[in-house]
Amino acid sequence: MKLLILNGPNLNRLGVRETPIYGTKSYEELVKMSKLWAQEHGFEADVRQSNHEGILIDLVQCVEMMGYHALLINPGAYAHYSYALADALRSVSVPKAEVHLSDIMNRENFRKISVTASACDKLITGCGFDGYRQAILCLAKMVREP
Repeated sequence: MKLLILNGPNLNRLGVRETPIYGTKSYEELVKMSKLWAQEHGFEADVRQSNHEGILIDLVQCVEMMGYHALLINPGAYAHYSYALADALRSVSVPKAEVHLSDIMNRENFRKISVTASACDKLITGCGFDGYRQAILCLAKMVREP
């Protein structure tokens, strides 16, 4: 089984930006842990990051054509206003999970709404890196038990 993990803007700055909110672990550590968790649940994971909305949309639109069985996305701030990304997520039929490292419900008002979450099958927030592990587990179950 193949899993695409997409990380949106500023996630490449993990460990450097706003460490009281996002922690001190690096993006490279997140990638390494995500691939390990994916492997433990029968996935071969491809992890990508972009600060550009159009690139993320292009990758979402091609998820089925590229042979992926599931999609995990952390859209970053795009979650709060990118209807284009939400529409792209709705256009594909693979199981999808949205993850946020921080608890978006207990942050600034604009972060409390995710316009992309309704286009996904699962939303996990506020669990740090472990949210990726939880999402991978959920996606593995969805792929095996459609």
